[in-house]
Order: sequence, then structure tokens, then C-alpha cells
Amino acid sequence: MSDNKVILGSEEWCSFPELGIPTIKARVDSGAKTSALHAINIAPFIKNESNWVKFDINPIQNNQKTVIHCEAALIDKRIVKSSSGFREQRYVIQTNLQIGSSQWPIEMTLTNRDSMGFRMLLGREAMSGRVLVDPEQKYLLGQPTTDTLKELYKNSEKATSGLRIGLLASNPELYSNKRIMEAGEMRGHEMHFLNIKECYMKLDAKTPEIHYRGGKILNQFDAIIPRIRPSITFYGCALTRQFEALKVYCLNSSNAITQSRDKLYSLQLLLNHGVEIPTTGFANSPLDTDDLIKMVGGSPLIVKLLEGTQGKGVVLAETKKAAESVINAFKSLNANILVQEFIKEANGKDIRCFVIDGKVVAAIQREAMPGEFRANIHLGGTASVIKVTAEEKRIAIKATKAMDLKVAGVDIIRSAKGPLLLEVNSSPGLEGIEGATNKDIAGEMIKAIEKNFKQKTELK
Repeated sequence: MSDNKVILGSEEWCSFPELGIPTIKARVDSGAKTSALHAINIAPFIKNESNWVKFDINPIQNNQKTVIHCEAALIDKRIVKSSSGFREQRYVIQTNLQIGSSQWPIEMTLTNRDSMGFRMLLGREAMSGRVLVDPEQKYLLGQPTTDTLKELYKNSEKATSGLRIGLLASNPELYSNKRIMEAGEMRGHEMHFLNIKECYMKLDAKTPEIHYRGGKILNQFDAIIPRIRPSITFYGCALTRQFEALKVYCLNSSNAITQSRDKLYSLQLLLNHGVEIPTTGFANSPLDTDDLIKMVGGSPLIVKLLEGTQGKGVVLAETKKAAESVINAFKSLNANILVQEFIKEANGKDIRCFVIDGKVVAAIQREAMPGEFRANIHLGGTASVIKVTAEEKRIAIKATKAMDLKVAGVDIIRSAKGPLLLEVNSSPGLEGIEGATNKDIAGEMIKAIEKNFKQKTELK
């Protein structure tokens, strides 16, 4: 029987004739049940009264400029738990796989695999009865040269040259930053990663400048995307302000980022714009602890450090005595804290709405791990797709406008008295929401910049 089977190594090149993909490198993984294909801009549609799905693919790893537009009949939707623990709903298609001289139909899920090493994962269901795997070998059926790849993809869409965009951030290896760089390059823009700590500036009325380590002057940028860590908010916003002085468009202004990072001021700003929040107290003196606890409805309650991020510096005090101890401990350290009512009925869940340019482009529900009340992904929370209500969308958009942000992650909690806003994040992470929704959020950020320049052109 083995004489009739195809022998594959741990990595092989294959093709999908029906999708118009002449060759793509696949990870051959008998440990994975289903096969998966890299896809972005995934959108279902109706064709000949049947369900279909269209999607884009960059078939060559680390090449974001080559784009193939595909469409296929939709055969299923499944909830898949990724190796990183994210639950995501994936579309499933069936198409013919060609590998060597053999061809047979396989099922594949569509998912964004930009953070993975391969555009294609070939699972055991697709190989069953047809394939033997020698994990010590690679490319047993051949490997295309760089020139061959260029020839095969010479007629595919190439992104046109566009804007010069700088990503002002700290870690080029962070998922969110890599995705933004890739999304910009895929849409034909010249992308530059600018490490905040390696930038410095010249303040001058006539010739203000921003320099990069080694003395290189950063000029002629069309746009900047600030992705500033909370720990360097002051310096990152100073740099963003300098770019603004140079008339560079910034996706999120320095002023908007600064006020979003001040938790107390941002809550006051939101309330002034009619956005509901959980009842919150703030005091300077430990002598006021008792009344502060009463003010928010008693225990259990939440104590938050004003400087905390990603769920750090957030404590649940389940009894009045515990609340007094936590509040007084923070006060003894001269820490600024907020005391907030605990929404028990939320059951460790919140909603993250991703807002770009006044529109909710994606939403997920984050659920805390067992025994934890904070739903942050960084703290082990899981993400799943959720349909948000019109009221929740309205709150997310209203909050983003109140903060004057173009891009924001808006956290909302469902309470007995309706949706309440928890926080507005000016540098929201992309991994959890892209993984759960399969949406190209990074691409939407780039589109928001393009829209700004298109509007400017139309006004001239």
C-alpha cells in the first residue's frame, strides 16, 4: 500500500489550481488535525444562491507586495482554538491540492498566519490514506528558486508605491508592530520602524528637527503611527508633538494620547460627553477611606492604580476590611488610586471594541481565566468573536471621539443597568482581536491614513 502513497518531508511546496495559487510553501504537520491557509480580508458572499467566501493571500513568506485575490465555495464555519489559546471562528473551504504529480480535494480553514512561519499548514485529515511523512527530510518534491517564484507570480497584483510612513514604537518584534509594518508594505507604502528611545529632537523656531541615532535627520515623512508604551508616554508624546510641528500627519495626536493615559482625567472627560462608567471614587487622604468605600456601593470593589496598565495594579477587594487594607497600603506609598464599583454580573467578561476613524471595525469578548476577574489577554484571558449591540457601538464611537482618538481599543462591561465604559486604550494590541476575528485590523489602520490624504487631495 505504501508504494501508492506520496512521501513528503516536514516542509513541501504545493499549489492550488482552483484558487490561482501556483506554488506555496507548506508545513507538513501530522500533529495538526485540520489544514489551514493564510488569508486576510476574508468576506463571505452569495454566488449562484450559494455561500462563498473571498479572501486575499500573500503566498510568499515575508513578501507583502504580492497579492492573490481568491474565492471559493464556503462549506462550513468552525470555532478553532489556536496553539496560543485564542478561540476564533474560521471559514472552511474545499479545494484541490496539487503536490508533485498528485492532486486531490482537501478542506482548509482560512486564518491570518502572519505570525506563523508558513503560509500553509497541511494537517493529517488532508494526508490520510495518501501520504507518508519523513520528518527528517524537506522539499522531497522539489523547491522553486527565487527566479522561478518571480516568474510564477509575475502577473499577480503588485501594490503601487505610496506614502512614507513611520511606526513610532519600542519593539519591532511585537506582533502588533510587525503586522502594521506588513500591512503598510502590502498596500504599497514605504514603512520605517522608528524606535522611540533612538529618536531625539532639535527645538528651533525656524528649523525644528527629529534626529535618529547616529545623527540621521528624520524628515519627509507623510505620516506617523504612534504606538507608545505607557512607561514612556511623556517622551513618546513629546516626539509625536515634534512630528506634528513638522506638519506630519499623526494617527492619534500627542494630545489625545496624553489625555487617554491619564485615567482620572479621561474618565472625567468621558462623563462630560455623556458616556456612562461604573461609579468611581478618588481621594487624596486615607482618612476618607470609609466614605470612599460607601461612595461606590461598598464591597466588593475594585482598586486601580492610576499608572497601571494591561490589568496590572488592579485589585479586587472582596470585603470592606480588605478594601480598607488595600486602599491604605496604596496611600501609604503615595500612590494615586481610583476606587470603582465591582460589576459582579459581568462574570469576568468584558468587550473590546476596536474603533478606527469613527467606526467599530471589530469586537471581541474577553473572558478571564478561572479564579481571575481581569479579562486582559496579557493575563491569560481568552478572546472570542461577539456581536455587539447598537448601544455598545454607539458608546465605543462616542468615547473615542470624546478622547479625540483616531484609533482606540474601547473596553465595555455589560451591567444590570446597561453597558458601561471601563477604559479607552490609545495603543490597543492587535494579536487577540485579529486572531479571534480573522480581520485585517492593521490594514484598516493604514486605510485610515490613506483616507486622510485622499481627503486632503480632494480639497485642493
